Amino acid sequence: MSQRQRMGNQPMIVLSEDSQRTSGKDAQSMNITAGKAVAESVRTTLGPKGMDKMLVDSSGGVVVTNDGVTILKEMDIDHPAANMIVEVSETQEDEVGDGTTTAVVIAGELLDQAEELIDSEVHPTTIAQGYRQAAEKAKEVLDEQAIDVTADDRETLEKIAATAMTGKGAESARDTLAELVVDAVLAVRDDDGTVDTDNVSVETVVGGAIGNSELIEGVIVDKERVDENMPYAVEDANVALFDGAIEVKETEIDAEVNVTDPDQLQQFLDQEEQQLKEMVDKLSAVGTDVVFVGDGIDDMAQHYLAQEGILAVRRAKESDLQRLARSTGGRVVANLDDLEESDLGFAGSVAQKDIGGDERIFVEDVEDARSVTLVLRGGTEHVVDEVERAIEDSLGVVRTTLQDGQVLPGGGAPETELALQLRDFADSVGGREQLAVEAFADALEIIPRTLAENAGLDPIDSLVDLRARHDGGEFGAGLDAYTGDVIDMEAEGVVEPLRVKTQAIESATEAATMILRIDDVIAAGDLKGGGTDDGGDEPAGGPGGAGGMGGMGGMGGMGGMGGAM
Repeated sequence: MSQRQRMGNQPMIVLSEDSQRTSGKDAQSMNITAGKAVAESVRTTLGPKGMDKMLVDSSGGVVVTNDGVTILKEMDIDHPAANMIVEVSETQEDEVGDGTTTAVVIAGELLDQAEELIDSEVHPTTIAQGYRQAAEKAKEVLDEQAIDVTADDRETLEKIAATAMTGKGAESARDTLAELVVDAVLAVRDDDGTVDTDNVSVETVVGGAIGNSELIEGVIVDKERVDENMPYAVEDANVALFDGAIEVKETEIDAEVNVTDPDQLQQFLDQEEQQLKEMVDKLSAVGTDVVFVGDGIDDMAQHYLAQEGILAVRRAKESDLQRLARSTGGRVVANLDDLEESDLGFAGSVAQKDIGGDERIFVEDVEDARSVTLVLRGGTEHVVDEVERAIEDSLGVVRTTLQDGQVLPGGGAPETELALQLRDFADSVGGREQLAVEAFADALEIIPRTLAENAGLDPIDSLVDLRARHDGGEFGAGLDAYTGDVIDMEAEGVVEPLRVKTQAIESATEAATMILRIDDVIAAGDLKGGGTDDGGDEPAGGPGGAGGMGGMGGMGGMGGMGGAM
């Protein structure tokens, strides 16, 4: 569509003929609809009784999941405004590891409420300002109400870990898994209190039940020893970590050597062997029992290592070497000549074991395991994958709790309290912004309402009960999805980190206000467009106009920007 502007009698063409342009209320409406559709797609997964989604990619790969960020990543979303909402879930995942669905659902509801205000002639900038004021106030209220937790409060940490797994595929064994998660996080916690969950390696094994999962205080390396003649297992092992190759160094320049005598060739070969033997002797001299090598190991060197009774692993990943260093107390060296006895790590047991039909190297019984491995079991590939996603969320929330030391009750309690307090706060806000603050309060109630809907309860009755209890001063009153009763969530042990909520509200507000302020969408002509006059098979608003999104959350009327999902 070209944009023409009359200058005298001469039409002036500003945009190319192929460009699509949507402006004013049409643009806002289209972007809001796209954002709401994304939120709607994950809304049914929220809470302990949320349902799962099955995502099938073009090559037939299947993912069955309840995890908001996984669903949105796998859905292959094209629409630019919809992608802004997807970014909210990704930020939430990176920052706190859980609450991705909550963040997206709040963002979608903020847009929905804003649409009504825009229809009532409230300016989008006014709405954005009101939303920001409400978000600031919400963070203040949550900070005041947060409950303090320390690293010694193991029981609360386990409850937090279990809450993050509720409603995911791991729920059947969540108490066992929650213990493992807390053990793992406390093990890798540094002296200064920082926790890097990268030091908790997660290995999945198909076979057995979820409850058979275990925590290995040490590292599992997905490799085998390089030579059959090497020992299968070594007790009380000194472990060398070498980020290089036990091979003869190639010359760096192209050199040509003319051999005139067979003896000369033999000398060359003897010399190579001698070099390899010296490298192995060096390892042996410092007392190495096990060596992990980052690069290759020459066949001849393998033979010498086996002769010395050293268990060797080649092509170990850099991340594995780092984990082994943290776990065994060793140091990764880049040059074997520099290897000293003090560089060696120690492990009570290094053994090659069969796990679920795979041979892997287990490095266990280490003195102070600053790097650990969670071995997750499950009946099928899909089950194990979903358990892994639940564990990742759980590790994230326990880490966040240890770093911040503050938690909130779950079950929709914080959102109900915020809605009440923000309605009071709205009276003190002047001008039309107070309408936006009230809209923000209404939007937050989508969380308890969705929890009730997903549990098959009446959302209106549940909200009325919740409001009444919060009016009476019960901050911890939340919805028990299993019984339908409103109970004290803190007493029940349903708690989550403060930062999960504050981050969700912050990201959702930022994304919603950014989308609201867009009043003009100009798309280059080569976008796979449908819906305007340049090439959808159906008129705007049909499934073609919405980029094939007709069936999802009432996306029919989107038009214009094509290829939404």
